[in-house]
Amino acid sequence: MRYGIVLFTSDRGIAPAVAAAAAERAGLDSFYVPEHTHIPVKRESPHPHTGDSSLPDDRYMRTLDPWVALATAASVTTRIRLATAVALPVESDPITLAKTIASLDHLSGGRVTLGAGFGWNVDELTDHGVPGAKRRTVLREYLEAMRALWTDEEASYAGEFVSFGPSWAWPKPAQAHIPVLIGAGGTEKTFTWIARSADGWITTPYEVDITDQVATLQAIWRDAGRRGAPEVVALGGRPDPDRLAHLASIGVTEVVFGLPDRAADDVAAWIGRLGERLGLQPR
Repeated sequence: MRYGIVLFTSDRGIAPAVAAAAAERAGLDSFYVPEHTHIPVKRESPHPHTGDSSLPDDRYMRTLDPWVALATAASVTTRIRLATAVALPVESDPITLAKTIASLDHLSGGRVTLGAGFGWNVDELTDHGVPGAKRRTVLREYLEAMRALWTDEEASYAGEFVSFGPSWAWPKPAQAHIPVLIGAGGTEKTFTWIARSADGWITTPYEVDITDQVATLQAIWRDAGRRGAPEVVALGGRPDPDRLAHLASIGVTEVVFGLPDRAADDVAAWIGRLGERLGLQPR
């Protein structure tokens, strides 16, 4: 089982490049960042954790652009995977986003993982012209269109929300297949979507006992005719050995720990201690 960290990026605290470099030195496998383009002040969408319009953390309105953040991390690392937990692809143009992700993968030597969400903040999506009731369809079309741009010599796509004729688009990603993970509540609806259009699941930080959910995902995956097993990335929790052993036993492939909102030196030291508690080999 792999281990990673997620930095809730903002315009304060530790810089993404500093955190990623510290994580790589500590022996961790992955570095994740989130995305929110903006947070409408007046909105109807309740936060999944608070249940109303209040936010549990002011960094929701202060997040850095994920791809710029990961590009800075790529420049000071050589091994750690560069990922999002989660990005909101439907809030960008799919053609330019495909170029951005392909460029980062090319320049980083094939280290990108796209963790994507449907978007809990419907008001945020609305400002981008995305109908909330159609956000899963829009994301599916975005992913299909971007994969065409990443793989086909002459790419084209025709859908309800994305459409373009035969086009050239380079660079292609260094990876033959950029992994796509979906961060969303662990429901049968989510898992059916993943089995059709993605490579795995990122849990929400508020889901603790995921044993039954992982089993359901694996069953839906098999029923859909997918080979192998889905990736399962568990967010949150403590590096408790018994918990980690249990997660590995049920099919979790990676555990990602959230960084504290503290001064940069304190966070870097925290990352080093995390690596030691996990028994990782410093690099």
